[in-house]
Amino acid sequence: MSDPVRAIVFDLDQLDFTKNGGLVTVVTQDVATGAVLMVAHADREALEYTQRTGEMHYRSRSRGLWHKGGTSGNVQRVVSLTADCDADAVLARVVPAGPACHNGTTSCFREDAVHADVFATLDATITSRMQHVGDTGPSYTRKLLGDRNLRLKKLGEEAVELATACVDGDIERATEETADLLYHALVALRAVGGSLDGVRAVLSRRAT
Repeated sequence: MSDPVRAIVFDLDQLDFTKNGGLVTVVTQDVATGAVLMVAHADREALEYTQRTGEMHYRSRSRGLWHKGGTSGNVQRVVSLTADCDADAVLARVVPAGPACHNGTTSCFREDAVHADVFATLDATITSRMQHVGDTGPSYTRKLLGDRNLRLKKLGEEAVELATACVDGDIERATEETADLLYHALVALRAVGGSLDGVRAVLSRRAT
């Protein structure tokens, strides 16, 4: 049975549709990775369809009203809609079912922009592996998630190896060990129900 459609709560009256001939700009972002997937336009009708169906709809001057993924299956399930300060643009945070670009790429933007937030991408991968911990096949992440003693042992080992590299003044090895430690720390955090967003929130509070 498919998941029930979740209506998106968003006050369309806060938007100014008069600035661009009835259209507002929509910046669509992958909620898991933070990657900007595409930029398009929508009018009130398109956003009403988006709210009602829970999937992104846009308005094109050439194509008219269109449902993203309606033909290809690469729909974008909406998590939230947020207006900008000028009320003429919307940030749409979505869960994409496939590539956003008609060229078959994840994003309409360059690959380095798509993977700018490498930590969010890594966290999304770990989260995906959590859903298939019991699956067979080679996956070091699934192995760690399924074995508490192993992941805690590796976490300790990576911390020691980083400390040793720093003592030795080996920048290259210290960089590699830092990457290893961050990966194992994220796995351990996810295993106990934590998240990267939680870490970001803590760091934001401490920065103020």
